[in-house]
Amino acid sequence: MKWIKGIAIILLSSLLLAGCSGGDNGGKDGQVTLELFSNKSESIETYKGLIKEFENQNPNIKIKFNSPPEAETVLKTRLTKNDLPDIMSINGNATFGELGRAGVLHDFTDDDAINQVQPPYVDMLNRLVGPDADGVYGLPYATNANGVIYNKTKFEELGLSIPKTWDDFIAALDKAKAAGEKPLMFTLKDAWTGLPMWNSLSGNLVGTDFAEKKNAGETSFQESYPAVADKALQLLSYSEGDVFGVGYGDGNNAFATGDGVMYLQGNWAIPEILKANPDAQVGMFALPVTNNADENKLVSGVDVVLAINENTKHKEEAMKFVEFMLSKEIAQRYIQEQAAFSAVNDVLQEDPVFEGIKTNFENGSIASFVDHYYPAGMGAENLIQDFYINKDKNAFLKKIDNEWDKVVNR
Repeated sequence: MKWIKGIAIILLSSLLLAGCSGGDNGGKDGQVTLELFSNKSESIETYKGLIKEFENQNPNIKIKFNSPPEAETVLKTRLTKNDLPDIMSINGNATFGELGRAGVLHDFTDDDAINQVQPPYVDMLNRLVGPDADGVYGLPYATNANGVIYNKTKFEELGLSIPKTWDDFIAALDKAKAAGEKPLMFTLKDAWTGLPMWNSLSGNLVGTDFAEKKNAGETSFQESYPAVADKALQLLSYSEGDVFGVGYGDGNNAFATGDGVMYLQGNWAIPEILKANPDAQVGMFALPVTNNADENKLVSGVDVVLAINENTKHKEEAMKFVEFMLSKEIAQRYIQEQAAFSAVNDVLQEDPVFEGIKTNFENGSIASFVDHYYPAGMGAENLIQDFYINKDKNAFLKKIDNEWDKVVNR
């Protein structure tokens, strides 16, 4: 009966080996299965179409797409379990920085792919990883912008032109209010929707070196952010109704049907608005935060970073997918469908809806998303939402300082 026992051991060993492979060998005919993880619900349909095209071109590679709710939390949990996806399409924020520092991402330094993307956005990502970054752990793919989405029809009716200074912007809000219109659309039920206003103000008034200075004990929110908090409260005074009861989707739909003259959001809201009303006449411009028109910048950041798990068993195939995404035709298709901007060289967003911010990209009048440099796990969006509700500036600035320090000293 020894031979039966021997066969049993061989079978058990092969089953265990199959279990260890995480099922990523895909099975028959040498087919490989890769997991593509995305944190962006807006791009699910776009990715489904692109995956189909990639699989047609590469019949031996199957892409398993995963875009769960609370994606960043899921990703951090998987990091602790050493179970990262093969390919990640994630936001260029503190979570990416954390993964870069953890040494779990592929370093693109010596790959040709790095020459296909714009260096300023690579630098932005390297700053997220930190001063000790000794590699390039993600490729900037799609970029986005915060600003003011406006109803072109209402602007015409009210005789408004695109404001270039803070005083001009306030005057436009006053004019809209006097005409019985809702000057600003806010959707603050979802905490993150308060960030576009916060980032537009902070990116111009504070800057991204705040995080380094804060960690070095050279500044604080109480010292650097009073003007940001004051201007945020001033803009909130132009809201109407229970803005904390309005969700992002509801706000997009309402704005699409003419509710509100202006809307502080990101470019990602535009496809949602046009989905709700394809005839909506909308445009976008940078929030003019100061009274020096030449100093006002568009806040832009890396919306999508493409990263590869350093320990994937199928790096060659993963790289093939990344190269597919970087091809000009695919990069162009992505930004058209997503109403985004591209970090891929020579891939330009030509949609006339973005005419008002095109010059910012062309002349480099760009500031970075400040919240991308806040420590991961601080829950800044909830603290900011709480400030918008309670409007107690001093208590808020003190609290956000303390929360930052708690997370950093953990």
